Amino acid sequence: MERMQQIVGRARAAFNSGRSRPLEFRVQQLKALERMVQEKEKEILAALKADLNKSGPNAYSHELLGVLRELVLAMEKLPSWAAPHPVKKDLLTLRDEAYIHYEPLGVVLVIGAWNYPFLLVMQPLIGAIAAGNAVVVKPSEISENTARLVAELLPQYLDKDLYTVVTGGVPEATELLAQRFDHILYTGNSAVGKIVMAAAAKHLTPVTLELGGKSPCYIDKDCDLAVACRRITWGKYMNCGQTCIAPDYILCDPSIQGKVVENIKATLKEFYGEDVKSSPDYGRIVNQRHFKRVKSLLEGQKIAHGGETDEASCFIAPTILTDVSPESKVMEEEIFGPVLPIVTVRSVEEAIEFINLREKPLALYVFSNNKKLIRRVIAETSSGGMTANDVIMHSVVPGHSGMGAYLGQYSFETFSHRRACLIKDLRWEAVNKVRYPPGSMEMMHLAKLFLLKQCNKGRVGQFISALLAALKAVVAKVLCPKLEG
Repeated sequence: MERMQQIVGRARAAFNSGRSRPLEFRVQQLKALERMVQEKEKEILAALKADLNKSGPNAYSHELLGVLRELVLAMEKLPSWAAPHPVKKDLLTLRDEAYIHYEPLGVVLVIGAWNYPFLLVMQPLIGAIAAGNAVVVKPSEISENTARLVAELLPQYLDKDLYTVVTGGVPEATELLAQRFDHILYTGNSAVGKIVMAAAAKHLTPVTLELGGKSPCYIDKDCDLAVACRRITWGKYMNCGQTCIAPDYILCDPSIQGKVVENIKATLKEFYGEDVKSSPDYGRIVNQRHFKRVKSLLEGQKIAHGGETDEASCFIAPTILTDVSPESKVMEEEIFGPVLPIVTVRSVEEAIEFINLREKPLALYVFSNNKKLIRRVIAETSSGGMTANDVIMHSVVPGHSGMGAYLGQYSFETFSHRRACLIKDLRWEAVNKVRYPPGSMEMMHLAKLFLLKQCNKGRVGQFISALLAALKAVVAKVLCPKLEG
């Protein structure tokens, strides 16, 4: 516990020194991160290969490219993001300077996930640095090689006191969560999300939670099945199915279920060849615990394709399940593996009802040539994000998906406090007399007309009467003390 107190205390002292606040410093740190990714590319790719069997091209496109894109955007846009944001004025602030100033929150904790162990640590770190915070980073211990590398590299490129990495498992994470932070961002599962939120509540610390969930994919009969199934196959089986916004299960009419299976099988052969296990583009389950969990979901199911497993190498083949019962185990929890159940529904109404009866999904996918049907699904369901006629791709659009948000400007704003600032003039005190005691109902009527914007054409006479009465009250208030004197 004492070690964690020292780590957080050092970060807070560094933040209180003020050196993380100037924009020049923030940009300098972001440039150093960019240099780190470029100079240590081979080491990062090797760690991702060791943890998840991610090939060079896949690891680069899934993890490094997203980080570099976020860095370029943050460095380019930071001056405009951090600039004072003017506020629309009303009668009360007409002559004043009114704006929103973005200031850093303080010391931020970022807890990363194991499925994209580099990307999901670096993206929020970039936003926190851009906003001017000190950051404590806790990578997932499950992707141990990437966690070790992040702990080794960050101190070589970034300010060691402001940006610290803590490695380890549950004991270290528990000790960290006992400390007071100004914001906590956690990416992972709901069970740990509840623990994070409970710990944060003790210090009234705001949180951003990016959690998983079962993401449905509805396929309408009226669509190009070959294209739809190619896109679904890519999103479902990339990273061996270990993507939080991967399509978790398919909903479709019984009449096209067989065609969906055939199209996915053909695409799998196109992507990974005859022997998936030897394909350099197909990943592995992260560890044996998760391997056993995913394998258990196959029990008692009708396997239309795949199903082969190898515990020694944590290999589970791309698998399709058909005629899946909504009550089966595979439909109870997020799969987070290369298993794709197909549940049949007779109509879009039935699909919408099926989705709405369950927990709100992290992502929702619908494939159809009918724009009206797509808009109906959007209007009658709710989800963290959604994509029509593709999968995964809404993740490149900055915005909200869980509790809070990050990516791009949203990331900067998540880690900033929006501070209302008003700069008034010490002159014109006579105008302020109307707000000081003793009160005047005439002035209140005038203020009501002005501030509630009720002075339209039909009320001109009422406005003039109120204005004259108010002026009379002001004159009396200002002059009476002088006459009495």
